[in-house]
Amino acid sequence: MAGEDLIELKFRLFDGSDIGPDKYDPATTVATLKETIVSRWPQGKEISPRTMNDVKLINGGRILENNQTLATSQVPVADLPGGVITMHVVVRPPTSDKAHEKQRADKSKQSRCGCSIL
Repeated sequence: MAGEDLIELKFRLFDGSDIGPDKYDPATTVATLKETIVSRWPQGKEISPRTMNDVKLINGGRILENNQTLATSQVPVADLPGGVITMHVVVRPPTSDKAHEKQRADKSKQSRCGCSIL
């Protein structure tokens, strides 16, 4: 494949740092990009994804679906000849056990009967 056909992408993280830029084939799926992001995630970040399902990629204000390719996700290739496309990365923060415990406690409080028979 010719070098001109590749798409140059970088991924902007929540703190303003970047992963990349690197060149990708237009047939590369969003799921593959997410796996790349998880494997290349910088060490020492307070929030980090555990799996690709914890990552959302945003391009042009749209969340990209895992089964889409770069070509079908309407990445503006022709708009930026020789330019780097920046995709934003959003990470779903891990839920703590305390949050789950609180939700369970709230549900158990709601299901109690508060009737008094005199």
